[in-house]
Amino acid sequence: MMKDMPETRQSVPARHIAAVVIGNALEFYDFLTYSFFAVYIGRVFFPSNDPSASLLASLATFGAGFVMRPIGALVIGRMGDRRGRKPAMILSFWLMGVAITGLALTPSRAAIGAAAPVLAVSFRMLQGFALGGEVGPTTAFLLEAAPPGRRGFYTAFQSWTQDLSVLISGLVGFGLANTLTEQQLQDFGWRIAFLAGAVIVPFGLAMRRRLPETFHAPDAGRRERIPLRPYLPIAVIGLLLLASSTIGSYILDYITTYAIATLHMPSNVAFAATVVVGLCGVLLDLAGGALSDRFGRKRTMLVPGVLLLVSILPAFYAISHYQTTAVLLGATAVLASLLSLSVVPMIVWITESLPAAIRSGSVAVIYAVSISTFGGTTQYTITFLMKATGNPLAPAWYWSAALLIGIAAMCATRESAPRKTAKLTEWNAGEQDSVFGRELQ
Repeated sequence: MMKDMPETRQSVPARHIAAVVIGNALEFYDFLTYSFFAVYIGRVFFPSNDPSASLLASLATFGAGFVMRPIGALVIGRMGDRRGRKPAMILSFWLMGVAITGLALTPSRAAIGAAAPVLAVSFRMLQGFALGGEVGPTTAFLLEAAPPGRRGFYTAFQSWTQDLSVLISGLVGFGLANTLTEQQLQDFGWRIAFLAGAVIVPFGLAMRRRLPETFHAPDAGRRERIPLRPYLPIAVIGLLLLASSTIGSYILDYITTYAIATLHMPSNVAFAATVVVGLCGVLLDLAGGALSDRFGRKRTMLVPGVLLLVSILPAFYAISHYQTTAVLLGATAVLASLLSLSVVPMIVWITESLPAAIRSGSVAVIYAVSISTFGGTTQYTITFLMKATGNPLAPAWYWSAALLIGIAAMCATRESAPRKTAKLTEWNAGEQDSVFGRELQ
């Protein structure tokens, strides 16, 4: 439980929260845009007579970015604990700007040969490094900026910005898909999507430089050593929680590619599904955080998590069986809504359960290891499973298995919401008074 934050801490101005929100949204926008345009990027950098082989190579490059996430988490996340949240956030954002611009401007394999895929992989790895170091400092900043009774709502902006980026990138993809031909999307359409994000980089850097600092580490000679062993159970449970949620998130992000490559639906319809995923998150993430402040982190994870478990297979069956726009968008909305409500309390619980002195680095590492191990392999794995089995429901089975493990981890958490823990403390004190009273009688 978090003891380091005084109850009288005032929240920072909204413009400072906006600086974190905009920067985080932009970073995830560029990272996720690759996923949405994987089919076209694969044809540019990994041309093949077998479309599945080209797509797998593109998704493997997407996964390469995840390899660097734990390294970025260690370097930039620890920087957030040693030098402060602000310099860590500025560094990660600057590196992301370099990476997305470089990838967008990399010539095709037809133009420069084998150097093209090498450059593409290199820029993806730099993106992964930057994003691995982004999550810890920004999440810590949001929680530390919040009044204790609203930590869930404030920290929910971490997930909200990710879903906002899904929505924006989906809208960009939807607009491009309705404006350009398939060949134009392959030739330059996906590059426009990346460069649209790169334009924001200078403004994001300027905003982050004006941020205050929410955590001031003590001098090296007076720095308190935090024992890590008591927090290992939190790390293990956190890894399992994020493993299940990130598999679900990246399967939903894969809906665009799934609809195009597996169901052979029009690209504009496929991108509309991505818009639905982002819209559901934008509408419900902050609600999930607020609900967790009121009802507790554990309950707000479990209820939508169980409902999601029983919805996954029917939703994917309907999508693959009927293959209509209405069914695709409706089923996607149900899954995205339940996932959004369940995921937010997980992030809050992990961050809230760690002391400030190790919060940025620990959250970054837990998040990065889980995302790299499971999220980075999800889209490649389900593509491989569908190709090997010929079963379009492979993503649903894979997600269901992951969510079962996640629900077990949810049951293992101990409540951390200040309002709920305060009530529990009062109840325990009352019980002890009753016992002492009976003993005195």
